[in-house]
Amino acid sequence: MSDTPSNLLQGTLDLLILKSLALEQLHGLGISRRIGQITNGAFDVKPGSLFPALHRMEQAGWLESSWGESENKRRARYYKLTRAGTKQLGIERDQWNRISLAIAAALEAKS
Repeated sequence: MSDTPSNLLQGTLDLLILKSLALEQLHGLGISRRIGQITNGAFDVKPGSLFPALHRMEQAGWLESSWGESENKRRARYYKLTRAGTKQLGIERDQWNRISLAIAAALEAKS
């Protein structure tokens, strides 16, 4: 793996956000950190990508948000999965598995 974080592939940000919220609610910076943790630092999600995605996902009914206090005593918006978000995580995971298997098969195919 390179020393610089990879750009997110189109369509993977939703999956990574949903996965990062599967265990507990988090604020935006917490989501970004969690994505870094679960991808072993391969992805660094910047606020300019993260917050529009969170807003879109909340509008879709996959997330709920509420205001709370962060670990450094600042006001922060916390996000959590809804029932629809949990269902969408399963859908996104299944789609990713199909895509990654298809790409792996294509790369192994003899030209």
